[in-house]
Amino acid sequence: MKFCSIRFLTTAMLVLAAGCASTSIIPEPLEQQIDKSVTFSQVLESPDSSRGKTVVWGGEVLKAKAVKGGTQLEVLQLPLDDDQGPVNERMESKGRFLAWQKEFLDPATIAEGTRVTIVGEVTGAAVEKMDEADYRYPTLDVKHLHRWEVRRADEPRTAGPWYGIFGGIGLGGGGRSGGGISIGTGF
Repeated sequence: MKFCSIRFLTTAMLVLAAGCASTSIIPEPLEQQIDKSVTFSQVLESPDSSRGKTVVWGGEVLKAKAVKGGTQLEVLQLPLDDDQGPVNERMESKGRFLAWQKEFLDPATIAEGTRVTIVGEVTGAAVEKMDEADYRYPTLDVKHLHRWEVRRADEPRTAGPWYGIFGGIGLGGGGRSGGGISIGTGF
């Protein structure tokens, strides 16, 4: 009986964990095109040497503007976490980049502060004014743009469920053992 209970518990936990596994935010065909050896710092230093390479960069939108033939995003580069989302710490930025979205994207739909992950092709660099100084921005043609949902600190938790999985096994003297699993939702 002990073996059957432990086996059931283990199987249940594995099934539940598999159901909660996250999916990639990068489409599979693009995932295979990304050159993971090309870093933002390398492109910042020598944009022409990486021209034509597909990269995945993330950051925070500083400005979006409509331009002839699409939309230009000025993005503060931020390193990506394990889920391909930009980290929250702005001090980890290595600079800024410009991403060109060929389809029109209304700038009002991608407000300042929006966190993004972009798969794009390096097209070189552009020199533009940043305040009163010239700044060389690495440039990308966007192949895929993922916007991360923003939840303000003062926003109440949405009415959707949250899930938690808890489990444990206990063995005791006198031939007794036990196990359990708890799955709960809350609002």
